[in-house]
Amino acid sequence: MWLVDILLMLVSSLILVVAVLVGVAFLTLLERKV
Repeated sequence: MWLVDILLMLVSSLILVVAVLVGVAFLTLLERKV
């Protein structure tokens, strides 16, 4: 069970990091277009 919990935490953290990176890249692209 501990391994499953750790894996879930790692996956959720990775998804959050990817979402933040995509958001920042999207904002920078919008600023460049404007």
